[in-house]
Amino acid sequence: MTIRHMRIYLEVYRMENITQAAKKLHMTQPAVTRAIQEIERHYGVRLFDRMNRRLFVTEAGRRFYAQALHIVESFDKMEKGLLNGDAFGVLRVGASISLGNFFLPGLVSRFCRDWPDMKVKVTISNAGNLQRGLLNNELDLALIEGGISEAELETRAFSEDRLVLILPVGHELAAKEKVFLEDLKGCDLLAREKGSVGRSLLDHVFAVRGITLEPLWESASTQAIIKGVQEGIGVSILPEMLVEREISEGRICSREVEDEGFRRVHYVVWHRNKFLTEGAVGFIEMAVERGRREGQ
Repeated sequence: MTIRHMRIYLEVYRMENITQAAKKLHMTQPAVTRAIQEIERHYGVRLFDRMNRRLFVTEAGRRFYAQALHIVESFDKMEKGLLNGDAFGVLRVGASISLGNFFLPGLVSRFCRDWPDMKVKVTISNAGNLQRGLLNNELDLALIEGGISEAELETRAFSEDRLVLILPVGHELAAKEKVFLEDLKGCDLLAREKGSVGRSLLDHVFAVRGITLEPLWESASTQAIIKGVQEGIGVSILPEMLVEREISEGRICSREVEDEGFRRVHYVVWHRNKFLTEGAVGFIEMAVERGRREGQ
């Protein structure tokens, strides 16, 4: 007994006619008749009564139809999922907070239009958590700013941005002709939490200059930091894309740091041993194309 037998039976059941079923299946009439007879012999039942050159389904035939339909539909669903696994299923994507806020929503929207049968499950977190998620196979891909510390992870650059110094309106540094990194020594600094890419970049930059970084605030929420700066609690260095609105509306101000550009590259990241489906590859290419377009 095979799936082929069941498909033939289902068509004969629907058409109630061997000849019409044979045409629909692109088979000969004797081949269809033989398949039905093989099923009947296999189970020792009669599926159809044949009277006046017509087929009448028996009670056993009705029961067999229900079971065969379930089996064939389950088989087709399995085949569709496995043979087209690249186009179906769930793509687990992580993103750092900045990219999760500004880059990822548009990218996922476009991807879902092009891959309507794939679901994108998103995790927004800091870079340390995202890298652990990739290493533990909890994520398929991640969008992360800055360098990657784990040797087992592969990267592909897709765009870049920079961090900017933000100050309360009226802060003394806002009046200086030029601001240098050394000028931040005496300031109360509000910083992202350890493990975030932005914090790692600041730690590195300050350490290279021999400046001890002791933030007054540490927060996973960039909005809390921006609000703290706005209220005059301290200064901060955050991604430009996250503070553009507050700067343009005059709620905070920004100054260039003459001796440090705070630039960083954005990467799509995945585990080097991870098999990338066609959908995952498509997501990477879409991120690169979108990053290139927005960078122009």
